Amino acid sequence: MYTLDLNPDELLTTTRAVRKRLDLERPVSLDLIRECLEIAVQAPSGSNGQTWHWIVVTDPEKKAKIAAYYRDTLHKYFAANEAAAAGKPALDEKTAATQQRVMDSSTYLGDNLGKVPVFVIACITAPKLPEGNQAGLWGSILPAAWNFMLAARARGLGTTWTTLHLQNEAEVAELLGVPEGIRQGVLIPVAHTIGTDFKPGPRKDLEPIVHYDQW
Repeated sequence: MYTLDLNPDELLTTTRAVRKRLDLERPVSLDLIRECLEIAVQAPSGSNGQTWHWIVVTDPEKKAKIAAYYRDTLHKYFAANEAAAAGKPALDEKTAATQQRVMDSSTYLGDNLGKVPVFVIACITAPKLPEGNQAGLWGSILPAAWNFMLAARARGLGTTWTTLHLQNEAEVAELLGVPEGIRQGVLIPVAHTIGTDFKPGPRKDLEPIVHYDQW
């Protein structure tokens, strides 16, 4: 098992959303995917229910269909954001530049998603979504998905967190034969990365977002 020489803090701060630096040509071993899934399922699970399921998609036709759903929703999302921004004050230069970079990389992923070697879709058993505490439900799959992404990073694989395909969750479920009562939480594209020199991303200072004892 090959892993990068990363200490825990480096692993946690350099597991980035990788889009443009996914290697679309190099195959990904399913043995590597299984190693990452073994680590994924060590995550916390409500009442230790472990009601997760994982769909590993490598079939080119199925990936292409899922990618088409994703791309369609991405374009609608961008159009809605553009419409919402109309008439509002212009963003400062730094924020605008950051948003443009995210849009560019998201567009690249949308255009090339079907070429990514492996999709991993993390699912949770949920015959009915709770009306109240949904955090308990999703908290039993989303940490496991993040575990998977950390394990992938340690093995030189790139990932990114995507949920836009959920606008067509029913169609994707039918395509993949997902039974009723199983809900998809996140789709993780997986590929080897072009280079491994990822760095921590810019984040807000803690002062305005951390509150002690009261807001």
